[in-house]
This record gives sequence, structure tokens and C-alpha cells, in this order.
Amino acid sequence: MKNLDLQLIDSCIKGDRASQKALYDRLAPRMFPLCMRYVGDRVQAEDILQDGFVALFTQLKSYKGDGSFEGWARKIFVNTALMNLRRKDALKMSEELDTVRGMKADLPSQGQNIGYKELMKLVMELPAGFRTVFNMHAIEGYSHKEISEMLGISETTSRTQLSRARTWLQNRIKEIENV
Repeated sequence: MKNLDLQLIDSCIKGDRASQKALYDRLAPRMFPLCMRYVGDRVQAEDILQDGFVALFTQLKSYKGDGSFEGWARKIFVNTALMNLRRKDALKMSEELDTVRGMKADLPSQGQNIGYKELMKLVMELPAGFRTVFNMHAIEGYSHKEISEMLGISETTSRTQLSRARTWLQNRIKEIENV
């Protein structure tokens, strides 16, 4: 990490408002899309972003300078989003499993005609449980074991949610491509 970054973090720990604003300005554009991916709603994402920064500034003293600061911060925002989803019981999987009965998992998706923005829009439309596991595994890179520990679900449930999220996305992409 650059000395300038460490100085900025140190100033933030000391309560320097200008440094805190500078850190916010630097991280917010990167963390807001992460928040959006988890909740799919702008107002909720803004709330999570704000809560994430409160948590970040509270925990800033625990950053040891090992590894990427942005990666460390990203974990705080992911955890903040997950806490928000837990509070709202959005991670209950049973209802969502019933809504996808009859989905065909063997649909190959060409995906050639869909861009990144369209795909991210579809990810935000995933049911909450699917979206959460998909984000954690496919985008954030968490293992199924880590996901199961963080969400309090079994590894099998994590794998199932990911598989069904992929199937849901494949079906939606196929619908879009056939229009």
C-alpha cells in the first residue's frame, strides 16, 4: 500500500473530517455497485453504503496494512449488505425454491447478445437468496464453505442456490435473446 494511502487512513483514524471525506469519495463509487448487486434497489443500496461507511470508520483501527485496503473494505460492505438482508429476512430460501420449480437446468445460454449492464440488471432481479449466493460466489469469490458460514446455511444449500441462480439467469437471457 502506498504511503499516501496509509497517511489517509491514519488521518481518518484520528478523526480528520477532510480525510474521511476523501476516503469516502475514493471508495463510494466502487462500493455502491456492490451494495446494488446485493439488494437491487437504489434506496436500500444507499442505506447499506452509509451503514458500510459507519462500520468501516468504526473498524478502521483494525486494518493492519496487510493486503489490499480496498479488499478489506469490500468485506465490510459485503457483511453490511448481508446483515441488512438478514434483518429483513430476505435470505429465507424456502419460498424462492418453490418459485423455480419447473425451471429447466439444461438450457444452454449463448449470452452473445447481452452486455455487462444488461447482465448486472438481471443479477439484481434475482430472488434475494439466489442473488446473495451468486454475488458472494461468482463475483466476490467466496467459497461455498465461506458462504455457508457467513449465511448460516449448509454448503449444499449454497451450491443449490448458485445452481438455481445460474439457471434463472440462463432462462432470462434466453428469453431476452429470443425476443
